[in-house]
Amino acid sequence: MREGRGKLFVISGPSGAGKGTIVKRVVADRGAERTALSISATTRAPRTGEVDGESYFFLTREDFLRRVDEGGFLEHAEVYGNFYGTPRSYVEDRLDQGMDVILEIDIQGAMNVKRSCPDGVFIFIVPPSMEVLRSRLTGRGTDAQDVVELRLSKAREELTHVKDYDYCVVNGDLEEAVAETEAIFTAEHARVDEEVRKLIQENY
Repeated sequence: MREGRGKLFVISGPSGAGKGTIVKRVVADRGAERTALSISATTRAPRTGEVDGESYFFLTREDFLRRVDEGGFLEHAEVYGNFYGTPRSYVEDRLDQGMDVILEIDIQGAMNVKRSCPDGVFIFIVPPSMEVLRSRLTGRGTDAQDVVELRLSKAREELTHVKDYDYCVVNGDLEEAVAETEAIFTAEHARVDEEVRKLIQENY
């Protein structure tokens, strides 16, 4: 990876597609010194075992709304009475340090980020088929059948948004999906952009 500013990678996908597992593998493979996973801020209370600054940035409602007014979030939303958001400073600081930042987020949040960070790289993770997705969701054993059906219905709607992303990775085999995602990171750092043009002008 060439020196310079890092890149923002936004990763989305239906529940059960395996995006969380892929993200963890990418961070582990590339190393924490090169790749950071964005930490969200929230107004909800910490749950047992959650650590401020590691699990989430826990904020009061007043502090969160003040930061919204100051433009302190790349995106934010209210979910079941609590606010969640991606702190702009956390992401920008790491990008300025030359680190890549991964933002694992839902489609609505990703599209909000796309408006504020059009230079981001947007990756959509999908299962190989709805049948496989159904098997994965059922195999978890944590959701009732009606919840599984609801997740499948939502997945069908979410899949219509793949056109809004730069890349689509089919997670049929985990190792292949991880390798393909990491290849996207490598390719994006070889992309000809203003930074490369400046580098060529200054050194050649």
